[in-house]
Amino acid sequence: AETVWGDEQSDFVCNTQQPGCRNVCYDRFFPISHIRLWVFQLLFVSIPSLLIGMHVSQRKKGKKNIKIFHQNAAKQKIKIDAPLLRTYLVSLVFKMLFEASFMYLFYWIYQGYQMLRLVKCSEYPCPNTVDCFISRPTEKTICTVFMLVISALCILLNVSELCFLVVKYCIIQCRTSCYPAVENDTKSKR
Repeated sequence: AETVWGDEQSDFVCNTQQPGCRNVCYDRFFPISHIRLWVFQLLFVSIPSLLIGMHVSQRKKGKKNIKIFHQNAAKQKIKIDAPLLRTYLVSLVFKMLFEASFMYLFYWIYQGYQMLRLVKCSEYPCPNTVDCFISRPTEKTICTVFMLVISALCILLNVSELCFLVVKYCIIQCRTSCYPAVENDTKSKR
């Protein structure tokens, strides 16, 4: 990505010699570099996962005698308690919101997902409407679409994980509330 979105201002060419016109036009069409926006996206999407790690760490410190993860040796399954599950589900929702927000932000800042070859600029100090040319627009469009597809895939995976966990939790709650005797018999046999 750095080779595609490196020092783009030097390759941004406008058909004028007016001092400052090229800089103003570049700033108009590229208010923030794609690399910096992707870094912000990565940071924001990673924060909920870090909060989960902090939650687990805090719970282990505060409740040394209580295990957060109960492991069933026979089935090798790990059971997560309700507060941690709620925190995890909220973190999934925030990840999806951050991904969707950044997808919209890309669209809003760059006026679509396609990088145009030619942009027209009439910002001050340009003397009139100036044609400016973006270097490697096809490569930039492909890179942008690839990043957006990856973001959409992440949203889809988060939605499927959220649905899976909610359905699984509902099934477990239904079994424990509808069939408490069967659940107690199963626990006593272990």
